[in-house]
Amino acid sequence: MRRKAPVTKALLAIIAIVFAFEVLTNAFNDGDKLISMGAISHQLVFRGEVWRLIAYMFLHGGWLHWLSNSWALYQLGTLYEVLFGSKRFTLIFFTTGIVAGLASAILHPGPAVGASGAVFGLMGAFIFSIRRSPLYRHQPWTRSLIGQLVFWIAVNIAIGYSLPFIDNTAHLGGLVAGLILGLIPHRVPPPPPRESVIDVGTFNHRDTEGTEGQPL
Repeated sequence: MRRKAPVTKALLAIIAIVFAFEVLTNAFNDGDKLISMGAISHQLVFRGEVWRLIAYMFLHGGWLHWLSNSWALYQLGTLYEVLFGSKRFTLIFFTTGIVAGLASAILHPGPAVGASGAVFGLMGAFIFSIRRSPLYRHQPWTRSLIGQLVFWIAVNIAIGYSLPFIDNTAHLGGLVAGLILGLIPHRVPPPPPRESVIDVGTFNHRDTEGTEGQPL
């Protein structure tokens, strides 16, 4: 039975709906409108509007910003949710996104928007989640995947430091939080490798006996 990624799909749908509203109201070109919709603002967050630490993840500052974050979330979120389960994916996405938003609010006045802090969190969590997984850590594709993750983390951080409008503080905050969360032991022992087949190319996971395995 093929595993799905319902949380990733739901997040992408909400992000798309919110961005459509931004387009209709031309909010992504107006910092004040973004703040009214929930963008990170140093003053407002520390006045008690902590709900912004979640809301800002669903807002984006333009077409390229939305497309790039949505594509990264689709690629990383689908694979992580398929391999490690919806509960663990949800915990990592929102926790790293909140930490990234808090880091941004502490060091920058705002407004700040976007899911990229949570995307960095997923990249960080992937590294140690795979390394600690009895099911995946010895499979040949994992070394290549980890190498690609490290490469893209380095590239995106370098780009962030070269472009002043990119909030690397949020990216690094999300990344560190993800690395730490990736170290959390898996609560449910995974099935032995002989019972599962991983199709990395299409992000599909199926159990050879036709029943869905337990999430890690």
